[in-house]
Amino acid sequence: MNQNDEGESVYLSIIIPAFCEEAKIGKDVRAASAYLAEKELTGEIIVVDDGSTDRTAETAKALAEGIPNLRVISYKRNRGKGYAVRTGIRESKGKYVMFADTGLCVPYEYVDIGLRKLNDGADIAIGSRRYQGAEIVKAQPLYRRLGSKVFWLVIKAWLSLPGGVTDTQCGFKVLKGDIARKLYSECTIDGFMLDIDMLCRAEQAGYKIVEFPVAWTNDSDTRYNPITGTWHNFKQLYRIWLNVGRQRRKSDV
Repeated sequence: MNQNDEGESVYLSIIIPAFCEEAKIGKDVRAASAYLAEKELTGEIIVVDDGSTDRTAETAKALAEGIPNLRVISYKRNRGKGYAVRTGIRESKGKYVMFADTGLCVPYEYVDIGLRKLNDGADIAIGSRRYQGAEIVKAQPLYRRLGSKVFWLVIKAWLSLPGGVTDTQCGFKVLKGDIARKLYSECTIDGFMLDIDMLCRAEQAGYKIVEFPVAWTNDSDTRYNPITGTWHNFKQLYRIWLNVGRQRRKSDV
């Protein structure tokens, strides 16, 4: 895959949200940089340090000397993954934009599939751990898998997701840049449920959303607290449910 010939100064923006990832962020940034170099793509890498209390920001900034297309955005208060993703996408300049969780849960080679989906007419391409052909290299613990099943039942009962979507939470999504910047500027969720917020808004706006299978490896070094995290997730889902209803009422007027 060669970079586009349309004169775009930035072809692909890679957003990496990070919270207390001092031990992993270097590997993530180098993998993103290697992908852009191997595919000969003009790109930018934006690390958003979400109020880390360790040396995540300093570690990432130290890489900038050898990776000139790297930018590090940092703020003091931890705001949540959703806020970090929204911040990074707002600052992006790429024709295409993607974000990837830290820990290299999905290899960057799968970006090829996402970009191909967009070039074939999709507006949003999301990696899925449940789509036919996906591979779980290392699974989550049993309690997380059971929690995911309950979570999925709640989502389907409360919200109308785009048809065919099987995995909302996989942290590997590729979007057309202008659409990404518009959608994420409208989103209001700061936490993990940002994906749901974005997908609901995308469906209402009529954007074409497709999934593609990925090879996914669970990162056991997670910042997610299953007790407090679940409570916050349900509060965020309730906010999204209220907003979806509000938007539908406006469209019916």
